[in-house]
Amino acid sequence: MKKVYQNAAAALEGLLSDGMTVMSGGFGLCGIPEHCIAAMRDSGVKNLTWIANNCGVDDFGSGILLHTRQIKKMISSYVGENKTFEKQFLNGELELEFNPQGTLAERIRAGGAGIPAFYTKTGYGTVVAEGKETREFSGQHYVMETALKADLAIVKAWKGDTSGNLVYRKTARNFNVPMAMAGKVTVAEVEELVAPGQLDPDLIHTPGIFVQRIFKGGNFEKRIEFRTTQENPAGR
Repeated sequence: MKKVYQNAAAALEGLLSDGMTVMSGGFGLCGIPEHCIAAMRDSGVKNLTWIANNCGVDDFGSGILLHTRQIKKMISSYVGENKTFEKQFLNGELELEFNPQGTLAERIRAGGAGIPAFYTKTGYGTVVAEGKETREFSGQHYVMETALKADLAIVKAWKGDTSGNLVYRKTARNFNVPMAMAGKVTVAEVEELVAPGQLDPDLIHTPGIFVQRIFKGGNFEKRIEFRTTQENPAGR
């Protein structure tokens, strides 16, 4: 089975369709599949249900798909830094399924693990629990949450091999790991692509069985959402 593709557009060819559900890895702007997102924008695919921790910023990350109005619904946990998101949501142009962050992560993990639903304390007694089944276990109240799956998962890794095994670097590991398991098809973009056997088996985070297509990206922008520096107390 061919897994290696030349670039994002080639890796996504034949996989995109209007109305599909997509999981996009990363946390904020860290570890996002920026080449895949740009290729999806250029493809013109629309009416997407987009599952991600957040929607990037207005001109980078998933936010560029909001700018072109290709996303119909967001399933996410944080939306605070995107003015386009705010405007479209308040105008009734964008659907939102808001999740506590841990719940979102577990819904994705459950989808990849074949678990259809689970119970969590998070959100009980709040609007998060409205319309959902609740149960009591050992005197504690829980909300039932259903698993999330996607037609396509796009993830970004530090290193990968031509068999699809992936290694993430530090915090860029975040949502990429469970999303790679929860997509019917997973496309990975990597900074370095090596031959099988060149990755330490004990350090592999995503086994190649979960990855159908992979390509080496170039010129990753890796933006920092908020650059915070400490003023030198000596004035130097």
